[in-house]
Amino acid sequence: MGTYVLETKDLTKRYRKIVAVNKVNMHIRKGDIYGFVGKNGAGKTTLIRVITGVAEKTSGFYYLFGETNPQNFVRSRAKMAAVVENPAIYLNLNAYENLKAQCVLLGIIDHVDDVINKVMDKVGLPALLQNRKLIAKNYSMGMKQRLGIAMALISNPEFLVLDEPTNGLDPEGIKSMRLLLQKINFEDHVTILISSHILGELSKLATTYGFIDKGRLIEEISAEELERRSQKGVILSIKDTSKVPEILGTLGITTFELLPTGVRIFGEIKITEVIVAFGAAGIVVTNIHEQNQDLEEYFMNLIGGK
Repeated sequence: MGTYVLETKDLTKRYRKIVAVNKVNMHIRKGDIYGFVGKNGAGKTTLIRVITGVAEKTSGFYYLFGETNPQNFVRSRAKMAAVVENPAIYLNLNAYENLKAQCVLLGIIDHVDDVINKVMDKVGLPALLQNRKLIAKNYSMGMKQRLGIAMALISNPEFLVLDEPTNGLDPEGIKSMRLLLQKINFEDHVTILISSHILGELSKLATTYGFIDKGRLIEEISAEELERRSQKGVILSIKDTSKVPEILGTLGITTFELLPTGVRIFGEIKITEVIVAFGAAGIVVTNIHEQNQDLEEYFMNLIGGK
């Protein structure tokens, strides 16, 4: 438990008869960029609202920085910051006024301007501090999202929770957001939980994934393992795999994985040659499935292609 920034055990949240989060067991290690993947309504935002203290859990447990006693979560939550759904900014104030108000809320009284300048440099918006006439309601969506993250960074969090931070952004804005989050993670050693349904962009960012569907966390997987599973190759369905390593070895094929119902062979292969070799050994191939999937395809296959 000590290696986890966040761990949940059978965490559940019900709204009357609706189970929004259903016995979720999540593990986010220090240093992770945890991509929280799910369709709209799958339970991502509800779970985030629970762990940030905005909503009460119905049952189960969650631990922050190894703290198991909810009465001590105030101390643990001081190490985390979140931007849930929409950035909590005052639209009638400018960037400086928003950040100064955040400093007041957090009890920061020393070197306030230095703190503000630092976070605005971090999120790439130093010019907004010079333009005091432009108020937040006139900012672009990307500027609002970055300001929201700047406000979250004021407290120097060790754990940053972001709910759909690329919503409403154009492709350039999405790329800029990705680079910003990578910078925060690498330079400041901030662990990040980021929920998103823009899977193509998330695949360039996350180090670990959690897939949620209908309130259930159906899989957690590292980026390395996901990449390995998504390598180009074929899956051959066979009943008996005991002779497979020897047969493939004679063909010079060394990158493969035995499965309960067959074998996955990675890379470019001469499929006819493999089938003939299997047939000579009395192994019947009942199905051939080509594999070359991206994150979105992997997720859709995981939830049954719904």
